[in-house]
Amino acid sequence: MTHPSASGWAMGKGRTPGPVGMYILLVCWVVLGLTPVLFSTRDLMLATGRAGAPGSLTVTSCQALGKGRYDCQGLFVPDDDALKTKTFQASPDSRAGQSYRARLDVETGRVVRTGTAGVLAQFALIGLTPLVYAGLPYATMFALGVRRGRRIAGRLGVVVAGASLVLVVTGMVAAYA
Repeated sequence: MTHPSASGWAMGKGRTPGPVGMYILLVCWVVLGLTPVLFSTRDLMLATGRAGAPGSLTVTSCQALGKGRYDCQGLFVPDDDALKTKTFQASPDSRAGQSYRARLDVETGRVVRTGTAGVLAQFALIGLTPLVYAGLPYATMFALGVRRGRRIAGRLGVVVAGASLVLVVTGMVAAYA
């Protein structure tokens, strides 16, 4: 019988996923880190003004759905007279009467706040990617049984996670500004 570490993975005592399981976990970790980027790229393009129709959104109403959740509606007035003024779903962190510059994604009907606050709010989600990946080098080195450089990878992971957490919190605060 071959020793488990001979296959490249440093297996510990007790139940471990094995080499195939470790590869599957690694792929899941990578996919988890990419998910925030995949789902927020379009909104970031709207917030930076690189896509969508410009205009202003005035939040007309917000209804409490319970458990701290809200459903907000807003009136979007486009800068382009060719588009009609319509009521759209507003961000759930809005307040009734609030008015701000926004961009409308005509295809999906999604309205995203523009400017510094809008861009920072989008980084609340995008900032999760480096947070997820911060521990990946250390975990991979640990799983492969590599000892050299593992302490540095761990420390760098903590620094990256801290910086990412600051970005996420800043984005959350900006979303409610």
